[in-house]
Amino acid sequence: MKTPFPQVLQLPSARSFSALPVILVVLGIIAWSSWYTVPSDSVAILQRFGKLHAEVPPGLHFKIPLGVDVATILPVKRQLKQEFGFYTEGASNPDQYSDTPRDESPMVTGDLNVGLVEWVVQYRISEPTHYLFAVREPGATLRDVSESVMREVVGDRTVDEVLTIGRQEIEVEALLKMQKLATLYTMGISIDQVQLKNINPPAPVQESFNEVNQAQQEKEKLINEARRDYNKVVPLAEGEKDQRIREAEGYRLKRINEAEGDVSRFNAVFTEYQKAPAITQQRLYLETMQDILPGVKNKVVVDEGMKNLLPLLNLNQKQTTPAEAQP
Repeated sequence: MKTPFPQVLQLPSARSFSALPVILVVLGIIAWSSWYTVPSDSVAILQRFGKLHAEVPPGLHFKIPLGVDVATILPVKRQLKQEFGFYTEGASNPDQYSDTPRDESPMVTGDLNVGLVEWVVQYRISEPTHYLFAVREPGATLRDVSESVMREVVGDRTVDEVLTIGRQEIEVEALLKMQKLATLYTMGISIDQVQLKNINPPAPVQESFNEVNQAQQEKEKLINEARRDYNKVVPLAEGEKDQRIREAEGYRLKRINEAEGDVSRFNAVFTEYQKAPAITQQRLYLETMQDILPGVKNKVVVDEGMKNLLPLLNLNQKQTTPAEAQP
């Protein structure tokens, strides 16, 4: 009986062990790239082999890995902004500011002056498919549109309007024109607001402009003070005028009533005088003496029938009682 040869167990080669980690890494990358998460304020545009496949809502989703499916996340519910003439550190939007912000701010006004204008454009992505496929580089296109419109609007106004009273009109007109161009170019963008920030003259004329601005502010201050004094003095004078008129009217009515009363009284006395002239004349004499004598200090009574000197009777001396006369 022949004894069979023992079977030799074949072990994996060293090459197999070295390829295993690579396979695991590749499988891990494929598994990791097969799912993605869309935030609550965004949507994802899914492209399969470069062609638009679907618009994916927020949440956890899976896709074909290895570059077959490509998902582009767009923050459609978030308000984005672009800054011109300045920049803010830590911006998450790559199109928020340019590499040369100082070159954007100098603008020529309608009266051939120069102003340094800084502004902000706030917008939203309203149509994600148009934003990705209708316009190449929509963020840079929006920056070009915004700068072109702002230079046009500022160029139609004087430097004084741009620096002082024309800010709101510039914002409104620029907003309307930017939105019109964004719709014409089918950029998929809705512009919410255009806001002017700092507007300054160039550095060489900054000091002169500050003096002019200060003079204008002083002028407005004096005008406001004059209006305040006018509003304070004129109503007071009007009130005093009305009071004087009412007092004059009252005095007029008083004098008329007094005159009419005197006339009525005189007519009544005259009627009685016609009936009894002597009695009326005596009564008038007594009433007149009654009104006059209390105001006379020294009174001397003279009797026409006496021929000798009549002793003076001191009628003004206060009479004293016997008790008061005793020391």
